[in-house]
Amino acid sequence: MPSIYFMGQKITYPETKRIDQRETLFGVIIEDPYRWLEDENAEETKKWVEEQNIVTTKYLETIPFRNKLRERYKELWNYEKMSTPILTKKWLFYYKNNGLQNQSVLYIKNRKTGEEKILLDPNNWSKDGTISINFFVVSHDENYLAYSFSRAGSDWQEIKVVDLNSGKELSDHLQHVKFSYIAWYKKGFFYSAYDVKNDARQLSQKNEYHKVYYHKIGTKQSYDKLVYENKNYPLRNYTVVTTDDEKYAFLIETESTSGNALYFKPLNTKKNVGWTLIADGFKYDYDVIEVLHNTAYILTNEDAPNKKLVAVDLLNPDKVNWKTIIPEREHVLQSVSYASEKWIAHYLEHASSKLYVLSVDGKVEKNMDLGIGSIGGVSVEKHDPVIFLTFSSFAFPTRIYTYNLLTNELKIFWEARVKFDPDNYVTYQIFYPSKDGTMIPMFITHRKDLSKDGERPVLLYGYGGFNISLTPLFRLSIIPFLDAGGVFCVANLRGGGEYGEKWHEAGMKHNKQNVFDDFISAAEYLIKENYTQPQFIGIQGGSNGGLLVGACMTQRPDLFKVALPAVGVMDMLRFHKFTIGWAWINEYGSPDNEDDFHYLLKYSPYHNIQCDVEYPATLITTADHDDRVVPAHSYKFIARLQACQAGENPVLIRIETNAGHGAGKPTSKQIDEITDVMSFLMYNLKMEFHDSY
Repeated sequence: MPSIYFMGQKITYPETKRIDQRETLFGVIIEDPYRWLEDENAEETKKWVEEQNIVTTKYLETIPFRNKLRERYKELWNYEKMSTPILTKKWLFYYKNNGLQNQSVLYIKNRKTGEEKILLDPNNWSKDGTISINFFVVSHDENYLAYSFSRAGSDWQEIKVVDLNSGKELSDHLQHVKFSYIAWYKKGFFYSAYDVKNDARQLSQKNEYHKVYYHKIGTKQSYDKLVYENKNYPLRNYTVVTTDDEKYAFLIETESTSGNALYFKPLNTKKNVGWTLIADGFKYDYDVIEVLHNTAYILTNEDAPNKKLVAVDLLNPDKVNWKTIIPEREHVLQSVSYASEKWIAHYLEHASSKLYVLSVDGKVEKNMDLGIGSIGGVSVEKHDPVIFLTFSSFAFPTRIYTYNLLTNELKIFWEARVKFDPDNYVTYQIFYPSKDGTMIPMFITHRKDLSKDGERPVLLYGYGGFNISLTPLFRLSIIPFLDAGGVFCVANLRGGGEYGEKWHEAGMKHNKQNVFDDFISAAEYLIKENYTQPQFIGIQGGSNGGLLVGACMTQRPDLFKVALPAVGVMDMLRFHKFTIGWAWINEYGSPDNEDDFHYLLKYSPYHNIQCDVEYPATLITTADHDDRVVPAHSYKFIARLQACQAGENPVLIRIETNAGHGAGKPTSKQIDEITDVMSFLMYNLKMEFHDSY
């Protein structure tokens, strides 16, 4: 068993079996000695997981300030939380958490009487708090609510129904639902599901043949009607949405994480009308925002990388008849809502949120700038002039506002009361050159009294993929790090959506190395500008961001002291063989294509670990129920890293049990994980923590 000494502590890693697994792909011999760890049900895999957790726990328990840090996180976390209210004509819905509840509770409020009551409390559904609500949809007559929930953070969903007038749960219970919406129609709803071939392997087996069903309230799932399937394309997903008046249904067809085809059909007709194509796939995105008087308003990036809003006459939907309502502008049109004959347009301007109110024909009437931060959860009821929205920034807790579209009056509706002073911190944005000269934005947050002395501990965070934007959202986890003198940095790398589809394309497929260069250049900038040095830099990212950390720590192990890859995609030659991994081919390229294969192999973290190299102190986090990025990615990566690591930096893995990719994780598990991750980071950056900050 390999052993190292770190700060006088001996770390002996578990013995990880190597097998003679070799295959020749496009003329290259690929060794995969830890492939046996892909079998999550094997007893030897379960034993290996247990042994790894024992070693990691033993190491973490020696960190002198770990318990004090946990108590500080409990103190910080223990404040009332509230989601943006969702409006209907009759009801107001919102989640609340009194502080340390494992799951937030769904409340319902009668808008006429003001009566408030608990509708759903998932804290009563399991002893360990690992069952969580995913989303809910209210029926168009406002009498029923269907909600989706998951167990242990899995992507697999179940659906149940509540009578809103009585508050009673009905007998309906749907299973094997995945990547689905709930679209109400008459006394039932459309949803999407897969056939499950093998329950024992449902957390890792490839998802194929997505289908749309219609469920009638009060009936068993076995009676549900198959509405749509396409046997010719097993690796496509299908979702149905319906209009408020139930006059139209839309079918959304996807084959990856971006780009879709869009179809529609009238519902209130005696004829069995088929689906009519509005836009074929899969180059562009088409998102139906609203339907008014037989006109669909669609947000799209077709011929508009920064997106635009177009009007499509459903009686004559040919593209030659489309009309642009909100044209493409310099900044990215993130989302659009409709209320009281106004468009509410959410733009990203250099990765920070700005809100504009436009007339029904697209003319700007009002702009809302709340500073550097993120506007989220814009909630509307299309006949109501009062909307809800949230705002937060890295060290600024969530605040919910109401905004009156007719009077332009902005009021605070609710604000978080967290046990720290946001005025002690500053967030600003800089731009730095990447390797090829491209200017990359980065947010920097630290205490106001902090000086640049070249020895500041830094936590550099990134993602860089799937057209996802990193905006300044409140991050409770960084407060103790900032208080102890740390600097938190978020780099808006290419591959994200901060500057539209062109920015996304500049970091996908054979441009993926740009993302890693952008991240590496961020660290080099912080060194050049006298913030820090390599021995004080930690890097962090999750999912595709875990890939980012894995690639950068293997390409530039000398540049970072600590690496924190979470639920990362680490084996770029086999990612497409598990669950929904095939949908990422459009982002990464296909390992089954020769050109893509050679490019993927160059940066695949698992395949680029070299022996006798000192890699950063590494704490990988993953979960045994992660069926988005299966934990085998992390298992195999840490096995090879432990076998090859030179020097004294510890390389460990923390495997959460009964948890998934991250969504729905109970508060207790979140606090435990953040405590361990931040303890590991601060300890290895030679930081001290005092509970007197």
